[in-house]
Amino acid sequence: MKRIADLAGHELHWTKGDRHTAHVLRVGDETVATLRFRSAWGSLATAESADGCWTFKRVGFLQTRVTIRRCDSEDEIAVFKHNSWTGGGTLEMDGHRYLADTNCWMTTFGFSTDAGEPLMRFRKIKGLMRLSSAVEILPAGAALHHAPWLVMLGWYLTVQMHNDAAVVSAAVG
Repeated sequence: MKRIADLAGHELHWTKGDRHTAHVLRVGDETVATLRFRSAWGSLATAESADGCWTFKRVGFLQTRVTIRRCDSEDEIAVFKHNSWTGGGTLEMDGHRYLADTNCWMTTFGFSTDAGEPLMRFRKIKGLMRLSSAVEILPAGAALHHAPWLVMLGWYLTVQMHNDAAVVSAAVG
């Protein structure tokens, strides 16, 4: 498997995998990462690539956050705090803050520095049952040592946003 950090400038794509709970990141026909949810109803997911293994878990009810951990550890390496009103939020780790945002149609999602420099973008987000997206790792994003799990966290957050929107739509409809 290729390392995600080495793929800046390449066209990457997240797609739904073979199993109901799996998503895969590909460059061409090659799989470079997977994101697997423990169950279709839970928020715990395991993200794996040649770069390593991490877990993401959403906790809380009204003020949700996502914890990020290495697979072999109980220690949080970062926390993402949702901003329910904008669909984005803030990722905090090691004294650094990164901003996440989406458009109102949830067809784009991205991370940037707190100064506004773009790090990575998820574009052309589409699909109901088979959610997919193009991923662009920008030079500033590729320079981050945590770029691999940031690409996987971005997809995790995108999947969660779309799942939440589906639940609200079903409840209202």
